[in-house]
Amino acid sequence: MMFLRGAPRTGSAAALAVVGAALLWSSGGLFIKIAPMPALSVAFGRSLVTFAFYMAVLRPRLREARWTTACAYAGMIITFVSATKMTTAANAVFLQYTGPAYVLLLAPWLLKEKLRRIDGVCVMISLAGMCLFFVGKVEIGQMAGNLLAVLSGVFFAFTILFLRRDAATGKGDAIPSTTLGNLVAAAVTLPFVVDSLPQMLAPRAALVLLELGVMQMGLAYMLFTYGLKRVPAAPAGLISMLEPVFNPVWVLLGTGERPGPWAIAGGAVVMAAVILRTVVVEWRPLRG
Repeated sequence: MMFLRGAPRTGSAAALAVVGAALLWSSGGLFIKIAPMPALSVAFGRSLVTFAFYMAVLRPRLREARWTTACAYAGMIITFVSATKMTTAANAVFLQYTGPAYVLLLAPWLLKEKLRRIDGVCVMISLAGMCLFFVGKVEIGQMAGNLLAVLSGVFFAFTILFLRRDAATGKGDAIPSTTLGNLVAAAVTLPFVVDSLPQMLAPRAALVLLELGVMQMGLAYMLFTYGLKRVPAAPAGLISMLEPVFNPVWVLLGTGERPGPWAIAGGAVVMAAVILRTVVVEWRPLRG
C-alpha cells in the first residue's frame, strides 16, 4: 500500500478512492452488529487494532497529537459502537451525522467562523430530522441507543472542530491525534472488557475486529487521504454521504434489520441538510 503515499495519477482514481473509503466506512454497522461480544468489547478491540495498524503502516509521531482532539475522537468511537449495538444501525449512523449541525453552531465561538443564514437553516433542518427518530413507539433499550447516537454526533462535531483548529495552528495532519484517540478509547474501555478478552480471541470475533480495525478504519482512511489529494473537499464530502446511505443497507442484507419509517424519514432530512449546506456553501468556490 505504499503507493497510496504518492500523488494520484488521475482524478477518476482519486474519486474512486473516496468512494472506496466511504463504502469501507459503511461496513461498520454490519460488522459491529455481528460481532459476538458486547459493545465495549467491540470498541476496545477495534480501537486497539486500528492503533496497531496506524503505528505499523502510517508511523505517526504521537508527540504531535493533541489530547483534546484525541479524547473527542475516542468519545465518538465508543458512543457510536455502543449506539450501533443498542439501536438500529440506521439510527446510529444518521443521528451521528447531526454532528455537522453542532459544528455550525459552535464554530463561531470556538473557531471565530461566521455563521451564515444558510447555516442556521441547515441546523434547524438537521434538528428537525433528529426529532423524527424519537417519534412513535421506541423501546427503552433503543431509546438509550438513540441518545448515545446523539451524543456520538456531539463528539463527532468536536472532533471536526478540533481538527480544524489543529489545521489552523499548523498541526494539519490528523493521523497523530486519531491514532492517540484509538489508544485512549482502548484504554478507557479496557477495565470493562477484561472478562471478555478470551472471547475476543475466538476466530469469528478476531476476524470481525480485524475487518473493523484494518479495513473499515485503517485502509478507509488511507484511501480517503489519497483521494483528497485530487478531489476537492466539497465533492469529497458529498461522496462520503455513501457511508450513511449504505450502512443500513449492508445491515439489512446481512442481518435483516429494517429501520422504521420515522427513522428513514429522519435520516433523509438529516442528509438533506448536510447536502444542502455542502452544495450552497462549500461548492460555491468551485463554480468559478
